[in-house]
Amino acid sequence: MLIKTRGIVLRAKKYSETSLILDVYTEEKGMRGYLVSGVRTARAKISPSLVQVTSLLDLVAYHRDDRDLTRTKEIRPAYVYRQLPYDVVRSSVGLFVAEIARKTLREAEPNAEVFRLIYGTLVHLDQTEEAVSNVHLLFLLHLSALLGFSPGGAYSAATPFFDLEGGMFVADLVRSGNVLNETLSRHLSDLLHLSLENAHTLKLDRNTRSVLLERLLEFYRLHVAGLPELHAHKILQTIF
Repeated sequence: MLIKTRGIVLRAKKYSETSLILDVYTEEKGMRGYLVSGVRTARAKISPSLVQVTSLLDLVAYHRDDRDLTRTKEIRPAYVYRQLPYDVVRSSVGLFVAEIARKTLREAEPNAEVFRLIYGTLVHLDQTEEAVSNVHLLFLLHLSALLGFSPGGAYSAATPFFDLEGGMFVADLVRSGNVLNETLSRHLSDLLHLSLENAHTLKLDRNTRSVLLERLLEFYRLHVAGLPELHAHKILQTIF
């Protein structure tokens, strides 16, 4: 059957000499794979730039529940970027968002809140005139809440440490060693109270931001079973 849906390209992989296989997180059907033929030819009807990673699409696609890979009938832009693909900082954050989404959302089931989070984050990256140096950190926290392991409790004088394994702000350093120090725990608490629109208001130095990113990725590894190796964050650590 044919479905109409918005979709977010999370990976574009070469297939044969002229085709691409797209991993697309769709609004209607969750994670789907689509074979797009003839896109890498001089006379291609679909521009390769339309289906690059982070592209936001309106799709008419063939769908079968018993197949992981189907074809598309129509592909059109759902949103046309004006900055993100041409700005190395914005595009690097976008690629990080796409990699985290692709490697954590492995089930086909749709999730409207997750779709809105990814879509909204990418649009924000394109539209905002403020610094985007905290967007990737905020995305990790917002996504963790939707995946079911959001940080619990609250930072306070009585609970000044965040336990990565337990997922809670705690009173004492625990034996596992998977605990943020008081400074990082306070910054984590600050992030939890921010939205995308005011993420730029939290001032972090480069080293603190880098360490906090590494620790949040460790938080993901502890709570997402079989999380594959991640790569895009290494670029962010050279930029911010």
